[in-house]
Amino acid sequence: MSVLPAEILSGRAHRGAQAAAPSGAPAEPLAPRARLLPALAAVYRAQLSRARVARIPLLFVATFQSVGIMVLMRGVVDGGAEAQAVVAGSSVLVVAFVALNLLAQYFGQLRADGGLDHYATLPVPPAAVVLGTAAAYASFTVPGTLVTAVTGCALFGLPMGNLWVLAAVVPLAGAALAGLGAALGLLAPRPELATLLGQLGMSAALLLGVLPPERLPSAVQYARDLLPSTYGVEAFSRTFAAEPDWALVALDLLVCGAVGVASLAAATWAYRRAAVR
Repeated sequence: MSVLPAEILSGRAHRGAQAAAPSGAPAEPLAPRARLLPALAAVYRAQLSRARVARIPLLFVATFQSVGIMVLMRGVVDGGAEAQAVVAGSSVLVVAFVALNLLAQYFGQLRADGGLDHYATLPVPPAAVVLGTAAAYASFTVPGTLVTAVTGCALFGLPMGNLWVLAAVVPLAGAALAGLGAALGLLAPRPELATLLGQLGMSAALLLGVLPPERLPSAVQYARDLLPSTYGVEAFSRTFAAEPDWALVALDLLVCGAVGVASLAAATWAYRRAAVR
């Protein structure tokens, strides 16, 4: 388990001193609960340090998978709107692999091995645990997403002038998918089921996000609208047009952000629910 900074751990130390004091002695006052932003930063640094060992293979697997899908789709899709959808969906798929799949597995295992009990002893707000962990995992997706997008543009002959929009797509889609992944992992009764749900979620992101929507059945297109990452894919895909409709891009990003807030709120609720059991 990662060691959190001293300002977070100090609350547990104060409680230990209070418990060890004789019954007649005045008790040490409890440390105040950590504020959200400092606690979030502490959890983020701890989780980033913890996952650093697995960073290179994680990035390689996520990126290689998305690039491989684009190479396969190159034989089916020639260009135009379909190529734009493939490149945008493959780029966001890197985020889904980490933020949804791996985060569901992490929280499922954390719940199973008692890791939630460790966090419950610390004066850390539940939202800081969820947001800090989600942000740490989403941070690993930035290089892979950029490599996938550049490779896809070169493969399909798409312009690269608007790749800067990934600076908004990655955190917003990452928040939406990370919240969903954390909620799945925390609500699953067993870690094996959390792994299964994470894999199913990533498969949905693959099938509904990478395949051109025009080739999907009507019923499946409605299901695509329910996937949190769809709006990030749509926003990125629109930027490949000769004259992008920036109003629609901004609208897609706004919806993606709203879904992200809702999914992180659901993950925070799931954390509270799992922590009290």
